[in-house]
Parts: sequence; C-alpha cells; structure tokens
Amino acid sequence: MSRLLAPAVLGAALLLGGCATPSQPAPITPGTQAPLLPSALFPGGAEAFTAWRCTPDQALVTAASEGELRLWSAHGAWRLQPAVVASGARYEQDEVSFWNKGSEAIVETSRGRLECRAYMQRQALTRQQRPGVMFLGRGNEPGWMASLAHDRPEVTLSLDYGTREQTLPYRVTTLDNAAGRVILASGRGDTPFELRIEAGACLDDMSGEPFPARVTLSVDGEQYRGCGQGIAP
Repeated sequence: MSRLLAPAVLGAALLLGGCATPSQPAPITPGTQAPLLPSALFPGGAEAFTAWRCTPDQALVTAASEGELRLWSAHGAWRLQPAVVASGARYEQDEVSFWNKGSEAIVETSRGRLECRAYMQRQALTRQQRPGVMFLGRGNEPGWMASLAHDRPEVTLSLDYGTREQTLPYRVTTLDNAAGRVILASGRGDTPFELRIEAGACLDDMSGEPFPARVTLSVDGEQYRGCGQGIAP
C-alpha cells in the first residue's frame, strides 16, 4: 500500500455541555459536489472571533454580527439572539445567556455562571483570502493544513510545513448538522486518511488564536490535531 503523501481545547465541561444529542447517520454516497457543512463551523455574518478566559476555568469563543452571537465552548455551539438589557449587550438561547460590556462577559445557564474576560481577537478568514476553500484546518509542530474545496469533494493535505502535499478526493462517512460534526475518509484505497471536524471552542496551541472547530487528521499512522474554520463565499 502506498503512503499518502510523497515529499514535496479546552477547559472543563463545568458549565457549557453539548447543545445537541449526537446521532449516527449512515455513510453518504460520494458525489461530484462538495457537501454543505454544518453552520456551527462558520462565523455567520461576523468579521472576527473573540477568545474568552473564564472563571471557573474554561475557554469560550464568540463571533458577533448584527442580530446574532455565535458561542462555542469545548463541548458545543450555540446561536444566541439579542435580548433587552439596560447596559452592554445581552444574547439568549433557551437556558443560555451571554452578557458583555467591553472586555468583560457573564455567561449563565441552568448549570451555573461563568465570569469571562476577552483576551484575543482574530479576523475571520474570507474567500478572498482563501479562494476556492470552504474549510481550512491547521495545526503546529509539525505545521500542517487541510483545505476543503468549495465546489467538489476534494481536500488538499499539506504536512511537515508544506514539504509533503497532495490533493485527494474524499467521501463523507458522518455528517451531523445538529452536533456540528463531520468525518471524511479518503476516496482512494491506496491513500487512506480520516479527517474529523467538530464544532467547539479551539485555541491555536502556539498563538492562542480562537477558532470555532477542532480538527483531527489521521494519516500514515500519525495523528495531527489543530483548529479550523468554515469559509463562506
């Protein structure tokens, strides 16, 4: 069997648990079109992601746009709507509420309360910056990237700081919109890999930059972990 490529996080589940019950969809037949990825992997209309450090110890990621706040914890994702408040900004969805003023925020659910402080912001990746890419995952030591094409079921895998790179077809084995989870497998028997994408707060382990998805790439007997973001047109 040939090798795939020739040379060329977060916090405790104290407060925010998963927002949906995972399901096990049947494998999806490969096609000629790229799949529609769960919206929880995207920033929506937001231009930036914000990382928050909270007490009790937990990390959150948010993306705010007009009329909506997207919130990610280590175990799920929420889309909160604006609510009336005397000062600052408040968003709610069912039992989850997020209030912030400046760099401070309070998150409340039926499980308890988090007091948070913003410490980093990252501009969301755009299609202009990454033409033809609908999702980008990346990690460090060694540096790697996985870029999903927006118009066909193909992924470009770049490993070892770009010294090994190949574009390959993939098939979807799991697509769970409610849980924000996607699992992709190689479309070629001689070049196996698995790419797992799950919605949830993710901080780059070198820069600390915030992302809305955790990504795990398994290839050639190795496992690479990192963060990722869906990129809308």
